[in-house]
Amino acid sequence: VQLVESGGGSVQAGGSLRLSCAASGYPFRRNCMGWFRQAPGKEREGVGGIDGRGIRSVADSVKGRFTISGDGAKNVLYLQMDSLKPEDTAMYYCAARPGGNCATAAGTLLQNSLYNVWGQGTQVTVS
Repeated sequence: VQLVESGGGSVQAGGSLRLSCAASGYPFRRNCMGWFRQAPGKEREGVGGIDGRGIRSVADSVKGRFTISGDGAKNVLYLQMDSLKPEDTAMYYCAARPGGNCATAAGTLLQNSLYNVWGQGTQVTVS
């Protein structure tokens, strides 16, 4: 099982980025997947998640600006980030809970403990 993030970079405040997470080694569908971020000196926090039924959740801090989606045919998870702010600067990580039939409460999708596979991260810098 492997997760590889891409799409990070540097952008000015108000700009947009789309992160991608390519999943391999397990069936993409019916699993829980999420996006997390960690800024220097801060704990890793959940940004958004999607469960095996398609239920989605995003953190209050990014609601209305970030959108999480998935393409089951391509085995790719996306995070569309619009209206970026300097406080969005962080390393962004993709996470998964393989095993199939993952159904959970929306709030649980933002918890680190749900996931057991992590990508290497992609840096997002907003100035």
